[in-house]
Amino acid sequence: MIHKDLDAWKVSITLVKEIYLITRKLPKDELYGLISQIRRCAVSIPSNIAEGAARNSNKEYIRFLNISAGSLAELDTQLIISNELGYINKESYNNFAEQISRISRLIQGLIKYLNRKE
Repeated sequence: MIHKDLDAWKVSITLVKEIYLITRKLPKDELYGLISQIRRCAVSIPSNIAEGAARNSNKEYIRFLNISAGSLAELDTQLIISNELGYINKESYNNFAEQISRISRLIQGLIKYLNRKE
């Protein structure tokens, strides 16, 4: 499976771009705090999907997909914190939450598919 053909990868790349745009608006004193954390875990999502797809076994692929799922949960938490602190508005958070939910479903679908192939 080529990662660039996967909807989970494509949608997560779009998410990363949107995360970078919104984090530009966060306070500069959060550059090494929330901004860095949010960006790192967002980038981790498509990166781990790609790395897993390049592995030689479904077991390893599933492990990397699970890491991506963990990064999604981490990103959601950081966005909740950003919303609670007033750094992003509720509408922006809800938009990200929908994207996170969609990517999560896509990743879980890939995991189920790979588990059936084992």
